Amino acid sequence: MSLNELRNELKNKANKEKAKLLQGFFKTGKGEYGEGDIFIGVVVPETRKTAIKFKSLPLTSVEELLKSKIHEERLCALLLLVHNYKKHEEKREEIYNFYLKNTKYINNWDLVDLSCHHIIGDYLKDKDKSILYQLAKSDNLWERRISIISAFASIRNNDFKDVINISELLMKDKHDLIHKAVGWMLREMGKRDIKPLLAFLNKHYNNMPRTMLRYSIEKLPEKQKKDYLNGEI
Repeated sequence: MSLNELRNELKNKANKEKAKLLQGFFKTGKGEYGEGDIFIGVVVPETRKTAIKFKSLPLTSVEELLKSKIHEERLCALLLLVHNYKKHEEKREEIYNFYLKNTKYINNWDLVDLSCHHIIGDYLKDKDKSILYQLAKSDNLWERRISIISAFASIRNNDFKDVINISELLMKDKHDLIHKAVGWMLREMGKRDIKPLLAFLNKHYNNMPRTMLRYSIEKLPEKQKKDYLNGEI
């Protein structure tokens, strides 16, 4: 199976009306975070099916696909990597290094969220995680989002140190997409252990961006949510 065959399969699954909706949803207009991104209108489950079908594509072809201007082609490349990372332990280090080498093409929130914790987060679970802290300090929005979403793998392993530390590093980030990501990961931590979430909130709720706070307290009881939002703790 070839790269051209993969691209043709995605084109055959394309939907113009869906593409128009996605162009707006992923903020592709001038000055927006997804400026210039091109959608052809393929839904994620269908993109994933194509990725698995072409799982034997060599990394050179995957790299070419990941550099595509078409969003669904980049997503397909990442889903292919996730599939192969999970299925082939012997390929994990190579896929991890490939991912880090190509972060400039992982440039929208769905591309980050559907891939980084499965690859970067999983690979680093029992290793030094200093790369996540480097990414958290990056000028690149998507690398900063990779840093916090990758911590999801550790959260699922009931290891909360990095999500707490990276959340603190990103506390003053200017971008709403980082506020949402941090709040989401804090919420996920709280679903597994409420104590570190409450400790984090009690320390930072007065200084947290409002969106970050709202996302992080979403699963708390209503009265507790109101207390945090109103500063009545």
